[in-house]
Amino acid sequence: MNMELRQLQYALQIAAERNFSRAAEKLHIAQPSLSQQLSKLEKELGVLLFQRNTSTVELTHAGSLFMEQAQKIMDAVELLRQEMSDISQLRGGKVVAGSMPITGAHLLPHVLPSFKRKYPEIEITLLEDSSMNLEKLTAGGKTDLSLLALPLQEPSLAYEVIGEELIDLAVPEGHPLAERAKNGKPVPVRIEELSEESFIVLKKGQGFRKITLDLCQEAGFEPKVVFESSNMETIQSLVATGMGITLVPRFISRSSRSEFVPVYLPLAEPVPSRTLVIAYRRGRYLSKAAEAFIETFKETMRERVK
Repeated sequence: MNMELRQLQYALQIAAERNFSRAAEKLHIAQPSLSQQLSKLEKELGVLLFQRNTSTVELTHAGSLFMEQAQKIMDAVELLRQEMSDISQLRGGKVVAGSMPITGAHLLPHVLPSFKRKYPEIEITLLEDSSMNLEKLTAGGKTDLSLLALPLQEPSLAYEVIGEELIDLAVPEGHPLAERAKNGKPVPVRIEELSEESFIVLKKGQGFRKITLDLCQEAGFEPKVVFESSNMETIQSLVATGMGITLVPRFISRSSRSEFVPVYLPLAEPVPSRTLVIAYRRGRYLSKAAEAFIETFKETMRERVK
């Protein structure tokens, strides 16, 4: 059997795109060449991997089994390449790290300087996106690792916990609950007390939106959402101007740079929190550079929670 690695790569790209034209474009080859290589592979295997339709291609049963094994082979090849690279470049390396904008903006400025001091020759490339998209990008190998919060939706991801982040309540200065913060020791608020409030939340695709909605539902009510935004700074500014209330991860509430700052209050026991993790594709080799990045993140988190 003369199966080539590039044929596996081609088949996996077609399976990912479900379209020959898009797959050929991503692979930077002509579509006829791609079709020819796939036909050659199917002929050699003696099975049909894809069912061709007018507008799309669909995996056959044999195709699904083939892609599962082909991905394992390509992961193993990547493992070999990375291991050899580590041996030859003990002080070098590159890490492509994904980050949620609202969290990364407040944590990465603490992590990256420390990392660059320790490992000045390791290149870090940052990719910001929503948690939903980051999971897909990491599962597809477009990032080495990503800063995310549990729960993860993508089953192919593994993760390491880097820390627990408490969640606070943000209210306008003139809100009745703001009175609880005036004596230097704020009185915690029960989420059940917020059932009649107007909420400002993140847009769909942001992981913290789901945490907010779930906490309200667990407290027995559906939150009345009056505004949505993709930016946590915007949400906090709207809260400060009296447009509603919101829940905020504590690292973000501590670091707000907006000229409009709401009043932050702790939530009652058991204090809700979110678990921050560094996620990566299960079975993917983590380079020494990536492992060093994770360890630096953990050290920074330990300092931040003191």
